[in-house]
Amino acid sequence: MRFVDCDHEIEARTGVKIPTIFEIEGEAGFRRRESQLLDELTHETGLVLATGGGVVLDPANRAVLAARGIVVYLNVPTQVLWERTRNDRNRPLLQVSNPRERIESLYRERDPLYREVADIIVDGGRGNPGGMVRQVEKAIQNFHKKTCEH
Repeated sequence: MRFVDCDHEIEARTGVKIPTIFEIEGEAGFRRRESQLLDELTHETGLVLATGGGVVLDPANRAVLAARGIVVYLNVPTQVLWERTRNDRNRPLLQVSNPRERIESLYRERDPLYREVADIIVDGGRGNPGGMVRQVEKAIQNFHKKTCEH
């Protein structure tokens, strides 16, 4: 299957980094681009799509995700998110005085939305990428078995 990371695809199509889009168009402009790309890509088959964390904020995006594929929510503890992102300057929403608190706030806001749209929830965290892939593959196989039984 082809893999696409929405954020990387937006950068490739615009020729600029996401912070630049935020700077010029604001978060609303970035979210419009994200929604358009999501709509386009979810019409493809044979695709694994990694969305940006805020994609679930828009009810229309949640509807698109729910209707057009299997949604896997990789639920990662805020401590791990902090460790992974604390030196990443390519995350405009974390360029605040207390990024750790911001991560916790974003998580509280987004977690219920991900749970609303997710077909599968996989606890992420400290595992290696290969182990996570195997966990997700197994969860998808189990999901297919359950949906075929009904």
